[in-house]
Amino acid sequence: MVRLMDERSAGLGYANNPLNRMAELRDKPEQIAAMEASSEARAIVLAGDIPILKRRGEALNALFTLSEARALGMARECVFLGHDGTRPIFGLALDAQEPETHQARDDLLVIDARSIAVQGLLPPEWLGPLGEAKSMLYWHRRHRFCAVCGSASKVGSGGWKRICPSCEAEHFPRTDPVAIMMAVRGDKCVLGRQSRFPPGMYSCLAGFIEPGETIENAVRRELFEEAGVKTGAVRYLASQPWPFPGSMMIGCIAEALDDELVIDGEELEDARWFSRDEVISMLKGEHAQGLLAPQPIAIANAIMRAWALDAETA
Repeated sequence: MVRLMDERSAGLGYANNPLNRMAELRDKPEQIAAMEASSEARAIVLAGDIPILKRRGEALNALFTLSEARALGMARECVFLGHDGTRPIFGLALDAQEPETHQARDDLLVIDARSIAVQGLLPPEWLGPLGEAKSMLYWHRRHRFCAVCGSASKVGSGGWKRICPSCEAEHFPRTDPVAIMMAVRGDKCVLGRQSRFPPGMYSCLAGFIEPGETIENAVRRELFEEAGVKTGAVRYLASQPWPFPGSMMIGCIAEALDDELVIDGEELEDARWFSRDEVISMLKGEHAQGLLAPQPIAIANAIMRAWALDAETA
């Protein structure tokens, strides 16, 4: 029997989410309202895409009471995220302009979700609920009008859908599936870099899974389109919720059929074959040329570790 914490996905940033989502309560507005009115209720607050943390000395906390959260600014949407076993947890969206009004307050820290994870500003178990809140509130901000008739929609099901009062269409949150993969052949693998990456950082290749496409076929297509790598067998390794803005990263290893590389020049600035020893040195921060692996919070780091250290292959 596999323990949940033994899953490769469990150690990744934003993946550990202990909340009981209690989906059965979402269409019971009286119970949602009662939880929201409870003095035990807490909220994760975002102004636009930027989380706001509560600061007490050196200690940081993602949770505000509902009254504290609403006192921070104009509340746009409130989503029931789940229950942590002690209290209900909500996600509260403030107006996107609000971060600027809180930057100077000593009792608050306004900081992006990626920095929170990289710097370890919150316990790992609260990164998942933070990512859940960020993705959900982003979706609400981008879907305030009905895609069928154009009328303004309203929040329903505790924040887990929007309803058009005009044509009665229902709209549900979306998660965009992304294949992220590493092609391997013997004792070497393909890694690439985009121009936006930090200097010297190489990572796994990635791309959105298209309609009508399997995960395996998306892996093969993206590797060939971006780097000219022909691949055969594909094996799933792990997944990661990635709230930038609302993706699901699906990590795989693929069997490269030859050594050819043809870089597309648009998606990638560079790509090349790396030996296992090189990847290990990158993961340790000891590469002779100063090349770097992605941060440990990222699934790309886990894929590189799986191949280089755990001998995983396609």
